[in-house]
Amino acid sequence: MTAPAQPLVPSYTSGISDIPLLGDTIGDNLDRTAGARPDAEALVDRARGERYTWAQFVAEVDALALGLLDLGVAVGDRVGIWAPNCAPWTLLQYATAKIGAILVNINPSYRTHELAFVLDQAGISLLVAARSFKTSDYAAMIEEVRPERAALQRVVIIDSDEWTALFHRDGDVARVREVSATLTPDDPINIQYTSGTTGFPKGATLSHHNILNNGFFVGQLIGYTEADRVCIPVPFYHCFGMVMGNLACTSSGATMVIPAPGFDPTLTLDAVAAERCTSLYGVPTMFIAELGLENFESYDLTSLRTGIMAGSPCPIEVMKQVVERMGMSEVAISYGMTETSPVSTQTRVDDSLDRRVSTVGRTMPHLESKIVDPETGRTVPRGTPGELCTRGYSVMLGYWEQPEKTAEVIDRARWMHTGDLGVMDDEGYINITGRIKDMVIRGGENIYPREIEEFLYTHPDIVDAQVIGVPDERYGEELMAWVRLRSGAEPLTPEALREFATGRLAHYKIPRYVHVVDDFPMTVTGKVRKVQMREEAVELLGLAQSPTA
Repeated sequence: MTAPAQPLVPSYTSGISDIPLLGDTIGDNLDRTAGARPDAEALVDRARGERYTWAQFVAEVDALALGLLDLGVAVGDRVGIWAPNCAPWTLLQYATAKIGAILVNINPSYRTHELAFVLDQAGISLLVAARSFKTSDYAAMIEEVRPERAALQRVVIIDSDEWTALFHRDGDVARVREVSATLTPDDPINIQYTSGTTGFPKGATLSHHNILNNGFFVGQLIGYTEADRVCIPVPFYHCFGMVMGNLACTSSGATMVIPAPGFDPTLTLDAVAAERCTSLYGVPTMFIAELGLENFESYDLTSLRTGIMAGSPCPIEVMKQVVERMGMSEVAISYGMTETSPVSTQTRVDDSLDRRVSTVGRTMPHLESKIVDPETGRTVPRGTPGELCTRGYSVMLGYWEQPEKTAEVIDRARWMHTGDLGVMDDEGYINITGRIKDMVIRGGENIYPREIEEFLYTHPDIVDAQVIGVPDERYGEELMAWVRLRSGAEPLTPEALREFATGRLAHYKIPRYVHVVDDFPMTVTGKVRKVQMREEAVELLGLAQSPTA
């Protein structure tokens, strides 16, 4: 008699944990941490020469929160922050959380085109910004777009007299506590813009509960305690910096160390050595830059034990060097997206090196993962590719004032459809194999071609444009624009396109390559064949031998 066939195991896992979810607001959680260790170091900003104990940090947060209240900022108001990494950024993050204002992160690389959109779409009433950074004159760009922004009532430049005056250190802090007491963990507290698949970015709206718990459990999986000191060279405007960095620290009592306003490999390793950091964050290209320093061996990195690498796939040789040469034996790989606060899966400290380079780990505590057939929505068997979906506390509240867009990615059962293709093995490890969405990942930055294409249509000589990603040894992928020009137009060069886009688009969104065509390759149904375009581009640019091709 033939034995009955064993049913196939579905590609579904749930993250089990003995540690319960936090039920705090961010402000209450911060106060609890500070109360436990008031004299320990909370934050170090190397560039500004500023250091705060937990008691000092909370006092400054409360003083800023009180100043915001006196300025008329109310629960639910949107407060924009447009600056590189610095202590004021972090202070504003927690001050807005304490009074229920919604912090809107603005990418420091944005230019006027993107800034105007975010100010309008989020309805930002107060904008806090750095005066300038590198080639970005923030103050000038703000003045350029400000006259037409109806919602924007006030702009405060960091380190100006107005900024200093915002800290009401002698005021009645009880007023902050009164407002905090009215807040709930499920209130929206943060809007982060992700590049949109159609046109402009969408504002992922996140709650206290979303990002506080995600930061906490990211830290728990790599063993954060009050003894840890975390070097954070990744940007605060992104979840990597403000959630996996700042919130992981404040929820565990670890110290936040800001090595520099923007990434610099030398300043990063200087900070690790001088501050005796135990953890270091970065995308693979950051670690490659650090390991490639001529004087790398001169740095004392013996304090390091862990860290997080995320943003793009990690080459095995890079991971080996991070473990062997940097001493980060417990380094973890994380996977996620802004819409999931961000981390959905993460490797554990006891996972093998092979697991850490060939997968993105297992499902995070208190979350669920499944792999589904993109066409039918049915869960596929283990080992079968499909779309990765995630569900649980981390899934965003929705896209700010875009319920239709929200419904496109979050289904009726609250599963977030990531748009990424993955495979789950028999032990629940997930490997990301591709992307359903037409996304380009350049050096850890997620770029959706449609946004760039919309911008290219504003060029007077371009009648049609298609943007694709092509292999690049340094960044993983680079942007290439295929364009059709109006009759009689001069040939469009990459230099001319860069000149047109500079100041209007973030530098990483400006295509490196330009290819002028009469027509695009099309399918029989009239859709542009971007797969064929990419294949032709690889040959055209001589990139066929690229290791990422």
